[in-house]
Amino acid sequence: MFLRNNILRSAKLATRTMTTLTPVTTKLAPPAAASYSQAMKANNFVYVSGQIPYTPENKPVEGSISDKAEQVFQNVRNILEASNSSLDKIVKVNVFLADINNFKEFNGVYAKYFNTHKPARSCVAVKALPLNVDLEVEVIAVEK
Repeated sequence: MFLRNNILRSAKLATRTMTTLTPVTTKLAPPAAASYSQAMKANNFVYVSGQIPYTPENKPVEGSISDKAEQVFQNVRNILEASNSSLDKIVKVNVFLADINNFKEFNGVYAKYFNTHKPARSCVAVKALPLNVDLEVEVIAVEK
């Protein structure tokens, strides 16, 4: 009896700690530029890879930092929707700017998407970003 209860308890613990990792892909955002997924789902969380100002057709967005930020948030929104999540389920946002002087303009766009729901956020200036873009945004969200 003691041995059977311990085996059952161990099986329940193993079941609870097993995590299924599910990659997410959508044609409504640019394809991954290297060996990574647009997003990964694990334990009801969605981890969205850094999104840059590229269209779903994999073309760079020209124009102001506002134009580029709009495209980035469209990409994030589309990936989250494909992941059974949404912008209002974002827990954390990480923003990378190649030029910190774009901070104010970027924040103007950011505030349009996050005015009621305000996730935790970091914003850092970096020396360079992949493909010489000005901006990259990654998010962590929960599923609906």
